[in-house]
Amino acid sequence: MRQEPLEGPWLDDDAGRLVRPYTVSNGRTKPTAQFDLLTMVMATGERPRSYLGPDHTHVLQLCGGPVSVAEIAAQIAQPAVVAKVLLSDLVDCGAITSRAPVRAPLSSDPTDRELLEAVLDGLRRRL
Repeated sequence: MRQEPLEGPWLDDDAGRLVRPYTVSNGRTKPTAQFDLLTMVMATGERPRSYLGPDHTHVLQLCGGPVSVAEIAAQIAQPAVVAKVLLSDLVDCGAITSRAPVRAPLSSDPTDRELLEAVLDGLRRRL
């Protein structure tokens, strides 16, 4: 019994994604901007001057609020490198901004109470 596609014509339950990742990124494997999986991206409100494609439009819609590169990759069901290429195109045209993750200072004590409380507070706010 055949089911309807999960997300429009480009995703099929049996076959999976019908458009290959290299097609989505136009064969590119290196983004022009530097991204970490934890880099936060957000739309600037500026519209690209030219139409970039449906995948760029979808990614831009996901960037309404701060969202990580890893979350974008998961939402578009593509490898992280493809998401990074799409995001770098959007950064290049001024449609989104990015902020690298803030690194916590390394502590000699792996059970640093202050750090553990900060993590716990962050989890409580997120849930």
